Amino acid sequence: MTQKSITISGLRKSYGTGAGAKEVLKGINLSIDRGQIIGYIGPNGAGKSTTVKILCGLLSSFEGEVEVMGLSLRENTLDVKRRIGYVPENGALYEALTPTEYLKLIGTLFDMSPELIDERSHSLLKYFKMEQHANERMDTFSKGMKQKILLIAGLINNPDILFLDEPLNGLDANAVILVKDMLTRLAAQGKTIFYSSHLMDVVEKISDRIILIANGQVIADGTFEQLQQNSKISLEQVFAKLTGGEGESVDSDIFDEVFKSR
Repeated sequence: MTQKSITISGLRKSYGTGAGAKEVLKGINLSIDRGQIIGYIGPNGAGKSTTVKILCGLLSSFEGEVEVMGLSLRENTLDVKRRIGYVPENGALYEALTPTEYLKLIGTLFDMSPELIDERSHSLLKYFKMEQHANERMDTFSKGMKQKILLIAGLINNPDILFLDEPLNGLDANAVILVKDMLTRLAAQGKTIFYSSHLMDVVEKISDRIILIANGQVIADGTFEQLQQNSKISLEQVFAKLTGGEGESVDSDIFDEVFKSR
């Protein structure tokens, strides 16, 4: 029997209280096997980032039950955090530190030995072609360089599950190839990848299961081929069709007004 990495039952999340409360997640039910690469997609405001933050233990107030690696998230939050990696969409680095110093801090938070931190930091910096910048202050880094450090920090503890929220922000084409290859290799080792993104072409290529969420509910769940339903259209077109955006275009009058000839 395949082991489950994530099990979600009746997950609900609201922001605010009383009449002004807004329900963002409206009863999510999911069961995810180990070794799967999950593409978690949806329109802005659909609840993608909220789901990820709950699964990472960053939002403790929610309704429903969540198990991560067989552990109740509500009852074993710290144990769950030790077994996951998280790369947020807009991660903040301590930019006055060097990558070496920052990764030592992150590794220490995971109770890793100094030797293991040094070993993994060196290997990951080399993998992402950042070893020559290991002792430079990060306040001089480009957005892409900072994103690589965030990715390395999410991997430093060799997590069982890696949560990625728009992980390719700022990366150049060569770095994107490295990330794609890394995710495929991690999944082959039995690790679960939970990948939230707006980049449909990447999700289509790397995911073996795609979950589409809209208005706080799962509206489609399956392989890309299953979502296509033999219509031979792209994931972007599937997304538009299922979320009600099919055929949307720029209003011609507005376009002509804004971009009228001089």
